[in-house]
Amino acid sequence: MDGKVLALAGGTGGAKLALGLARILPTEQLVIVVNTGDDECFHGLHVSPDLDTIMYTLAGLVNQETGWGLSGDTFNALDMLRKYDVDTWFNLGDNDLATHVRRTQLLRQGLSLSQVTEELCRRLGVEHQVLPMSDQPVRTVLTTDIGDLPMQTYFVRHRSKPKVSSIAYVGAESAEVAPQFAAAIADADIIVFCPSNPYLSVGPILAVPGVRENLAKIRSTQLRVAVSPIVGGAAIKGPAAKIMAELGHEVSCVGVAQTYQGICDVFVIDEQDAHLAPDIQRMGLKPLVAPTIMNTEADKITLAGRILQLKGN
Repeated sequence: MDGKVLALAGGTGGAKLALGLARILPTEQLVIVVNTGDDECFHGLHVSPDLDTIMYTLAGLVNQETGWGLSGDTFNALDMLRKYDVDTWFNLGDNDLATHVRRTQLLRQGLSLSQVTEELCRRLGVEHQVLPMSDQPVRTVLTTDIGDLPMQTYFVRHRSKPKVSSIAYVGAESAEVAPQFAAAIADADIIVFCPSNPYLSVGPILAVPGVRENLAKIRSTQLRVAVSPIVGGAAIKGPAAKIMAELGHEVSCVGVAQTYQGICDVFVIDEQDAHLAPDIQRMGLKPLVAPTIMNTEADKITLAGRILQLKGN
C-alpha cells in the first residue's frame, strides 16, 4: 500500500506486530506510538519499558526468549546493588541500564521524551518513527485487594497475582498528546491497534485527552483496525484475560472488541475464534479471521500484510 500507517502499541504483542509492519513499510509510511503508562523510576533512572521493548525489537537487539530486555545481557550491576542491600525486584540488565542512564541524562538536559526517544532510536539504527503517547507523565495504577499498585509493581513485583477491581491512569487528565502523535492520527490511512493488553497498554494511550475523540471522528477514507490479544479465551502472554475476568468482562475476543467500539472498523480475530465472527459483526465491526499468533518473524510479516491489504479491499 502507498498510504501512511499509525500503529498503537505496548508490550510484547505490540512489538511483534510493529516489527511486522516495519518489515513491510518504508520509514516515511509508518509511525509507532507507544504506551508510557508503565514508565517508572528505578535507582534514580527513568525507565520506559514499552518504549524500550519496541525500540530493541526494531533494532534487532531484543531478548527473543522473553520478548523484552536485551539479548545476551548480564546483570552484574544488580548483583552489586544487592550487596548494598538495595531492592532489585525489577530486572535491569547491564546494557539495558545504559539506555536508562542516557534517557535520564537527556531528560535532565530539558529534552522531551519524544526528543529523547528519537535520539535513542537514531543511535540504535531504528529508522521508523517511534513516539511516546505523551511527553507528560501518565501512570497506570491498579486498585487491587492488597491496595493501589503502579503497573510495574503489580506486574513484576507481585507477578499479576493481586485481584484487580479498577484501573486508573493517573495524570492523564493533564497530559497532552505528543505533537507528532496528533499529526499521525490526522495523516494515517490505516490506524492499527496492535494485539496489546487493552487495559494496561492501549488504555493509557486512549486516556490522554483528545486521543479517543480524534480516533472516533476520523475521515471516511481512514481505516481503523484492532487485533485481539485474546485467542481461544486466553491471553497469548500477560494478565489481560485475568484482568478482564476480574473487571467483569467476557474473556474472549468479543470482550476485547467491546473496548474498541466507536473507534474501530475492522476487528482481527484468530482462526481459533472464527465461530465468534458473527458476534463481532453484530457489534458493528467487520471481523477478519486470520492467524494472529506470531511465533516467527514470518508470522509477524504475514499478519501485518493481511492488515495492510484491507485498505485495498
